[in-house]
Amino acid sequence: MEHMLLLFILFIPILGLTNGTETEQDFTWHLKKIPQIVSERTFSLESPKFEAKPSLELNSVCGIECQRKLPVPSLSDLKDLLSYETVFENGTRTLTKVNVLGLVLDQAGNTTTRRAMRKKRQIYGTDSRFSIYDKRFMTNFPFNTAVKISTGCSGILISPKHVLTAAHCLHNGKDYVKGSKRLRVGLMKTKSRGDGRKRKGARSRREVSAAQKDPEGATELRRQSKGGRRKQRRSGRKQETSDSMPSFQWTRVKSTHIPKGWFKGVSGDIALDYDYAVLELKRPHKRKYMELGISPTIKMMPRSMIHFSGFDNDRSGQLVYRFCSISDESNDLFYQYCDAEPGSTGSGIYLRLKEPNKKKWKRKIIAVYSGHQWVDVNGEQQDYNVAVRITPLKYAQICFWIHGNDENCTQG
Repeated sequence: MEHMLLLFILFIPILGLTNGTETEQDFTWHLKKIPQIVSERTFSLESPKFEAKPSLELNSVCGIECQRKLPVPSLSDLKDLLSYETVFENGTRTLTKVNVLGLVLDQAGNTTTRRAMRKKRQIYGTDSRFSIYDKRFMTNFPFNTAVKISTGCSGILISPKHVLTAAHCLHNGKDYVKGSKRLRVGLMKTKSRGDGRKRKGARSRREVSAAQKDPEGATELRRQSKGGRRKQRRSGRKQETSDSMPSFQWTRVKSTHIPKGWFKGVSGDIALDYDYAVLELKRPHKRKYMELGISPTIKMMPRSMIHFSGFDNDRSGQLVYRFCSISDESNDLFYQYCDAEPGSTGSGIYLRLKEPNKKKWKRKIIAVYSGHQWVDVNGEQQDYNVAVRITPLKYAQICFWIHGNDENCTQG
């Protein structure tokens, strides 16, 4: 079985071909010129009430079906939607008006691509999620980029001081949720002395299952293991619970940024395509983070597969990883088959593509998992698992939030 897994790892680029019509070279990060987001003016606002109840499922939102009927937003609309609120740790709040430069509007409207019909559940048939028990994986890239938000969501590290998550984890469209005033982010840490013995040899069944479903998914579970499987040590001691549960180093949040398009009264209703937010940490961390990327179309993804890790509520305290295929896309959203439960919302969705003119493959974040959402389809409410794509405009805005200017955000 070791040899079989090794073959899966070696031939991932070949197995990623779709319908035999694409070549390995097709799956590349294509750098694009990014529009500029520039700050025009900042206003002081009243402090939020922080009284909204956290909700991990949203009703009456505009999904892909609704988006097909919407007109293309004008430049003036986009400037309003991309203006943003900032809330600081002392409870003060500001509104920043922005200008958008170098944008070419797509007059074709909101195009969509549909694949197979999807089921209407959060878990689709057999639960394909994998709990990451081995702390050698938890505390190494890419799994160490997953973080826990104190309001009950997940997020992902995107810089030494910034976390990307879903806007609804902090704001319900009208007010900031309870607990977001003293927001904290939990970073997984290694086990301290006396926490118990490491469990060894526990990955084999999970890896075999992952390899049978998707070779790249199996690779995510094995990539950090440098010496292969070691001989399992037998011990009469009782296994400590801490071996299967990550511990966290909690860090306070200095400020949060949410696009104005998320707020009710601007878009008429909360809009899924603006369900993203960035948290600035009070102190920088020293671990590896994941870079942002422009979301490619389904046909430019190996086997249309995406990956993400988060802290699902039904597996309390565990880091849960999954990979799955996308079933439908619009310019701003993905519908997918990812098995997920509340708590994983806000996770960063990523994939691996080749770097331009290099043989090296690199992971980048291409979307934010918005969660299990109810959307209006022909006047009826239907449920979907939805992700918000990182478009060139969203990339420009998030990059601006990270760097404070647009000088480092010209390509993505």
